[in-house]
Amino acid sequence: MITMAASTADLLPSSSPSPPAAVGVACRGVEKEFGHGETRSRVLHGIDVDIGCGALSLLVGPSGCGKTTLISIIAGLLAPSAGDVSLFGTPQSQLRGDRLVDFRARNVGFVFQQYNLLPSLSAAENVAVPLLVARQPRGKAIQRASGVLEAVGLGSRLKAFPNQLSGGQQQRVAIARALVHEPRLLVCDEPTAALDSQSGQTVMELLKSVAVHPDRTVIVVTHDSRVLQFGDRLLEMADGRIVRDTASNPAPLPATCAPP
Repeated sequence: MITMAASTADLLPSSSPSPPAAVGVACRGVEKEFGHGETRSRVLHGIDVDIGCGALSLLVGPSGCGKTTLISIIAGLLAPSAGDVSLFGTPQSQLRGDRLVDFRARNVGFVFQQYNLLPSLSAAENVAVPLLVARQPRGKAIQRASGVLEAVGLGSRLKAFPNQLSGGQQQRVAIARALVHEPRLLVCDEPTAALDSQSGQTVMELLKSVAVHPDRTVIVVTHDSRVLQFGDRLLEMADGRIVRDTASNPAPLPATCAPP
């Protein structure tokens, strides 16, 4: 298990808690096509799914089945060809341009297979980047970043550069960077694919501890069968559709998480 220097409560949204298992993400009739005319290809076929807060949801399926396209639409990086996605009760169709960018910056965190750390910045500086982009004072941003790194067990590595960290440590820095602005939605695309078994388990234990809060939704896309044990819910995709939905608690979900 992970030993953390600070409580993961420091990483949680500051709003009042909502009832457990409320809906964070609601997809209705989501379709996505690429290309035009004879080259047109439909990647998603009318996805309808609710994904709750307070649990770790795994999205699995073979390469090319539409997983990355779906999470890109959920995160607001792609627009659907049809249908809509609501995040915490806010339909994305109501957000355009700067409003969408601002909503995503405040409410969505990203963790990827490649850590995407800036090599010339220390761990604390890398984690502080989202706060600096949001024009927070540097001192305040570094202080907040240091606290989050403490919470993920890297308090002794604040000044280390990426090339001085192991793969597992770099991924924890990436997770801290994704959490530093207290996002309501955390999207992780193959976060353990480049890690050995022990590092992968450490990362998933960390994500699991972060997910268990009624005001945060965590979605992990993975091909890694080693991490399936950490999921509270398994959404299996094939050919642009969700073909299986296995949840440890299949009871109906309440309306929404608390608004962002």
